[in-house]
Amino acid sequence: MEATRIIAVRHGETAWNVDARIQGQLDIQLNDTGRWQARRVGWALSAEQVAAVYSSDLGRAHETARHISERISVPVIAHQGLRERRFGLFEGRTFDEIHRTWPDHASDWRKRLPEWQPPEGGESLLQLRERVSRTVQDLASRHPGEQIVVVCHGGVLDTLYRIATGQEVNSPRTWQLPNGAINRLLWTPQGFTLVGWSDTQHLDDHAAADEDTAF
Repeated sequence: MEATRIIAVRHGETAWNVDARIQGQLDIQLNDTGRWQARRVGWALSAEQVAAVYSSDLGRAHETARHISERISVPVIAHQGLRERRFGLFEGRTFDEIHRTWPDHASDWRKRLPEWQPPEGGESLLQLRERVSRTVQDLASRHPGEQIVVVCHGGVLDTLYRIATGQEVNSPRTWQLPNGAINRLLWTPQGFTLVGWSDTQHLDDHAAADEDTAF
């Protein structure tokens, strides 16, 4: 089977990203910066040949995907399997609030214990890995020899990076997950391969100036 090329994009910025507030699966919308980032991603991918655009159904990802869709004339297909990790009781709280209110849980979280779940329905890292792997493999397997765009969240992208590089869920993170970054992977039935990560050239001032004269 031919490889499927995957362009994986993190959604644009939200006010809760700025406040370091846990979004999880709450449906938080993009802020003005996030909408600008989404437009920039659309511009950066405008010349790509894309067979399908898949997105988390949460608003911040779906709006980002719509900006890409408008540039390449490919409709957005929403998929719940691309949602951010469920954080249960932590959703809507800042990191500082969590550390003050639930120090034991905060400690387990910092340690990246694979089976630990945020209280009240949170998702463990192992559960997240299984969901992300199953979802993205399923989507990629529909497009052998083609390229797809997947718009999702930081936790999903972190998991994809670990899968593609053979790292465990509790390995220390040494890579970046910026809002609006473009990441590239390959998928075959043998697994995922990392091609490029955390490309944000389209978000710098020079790239923005180029967009003004491109159309």
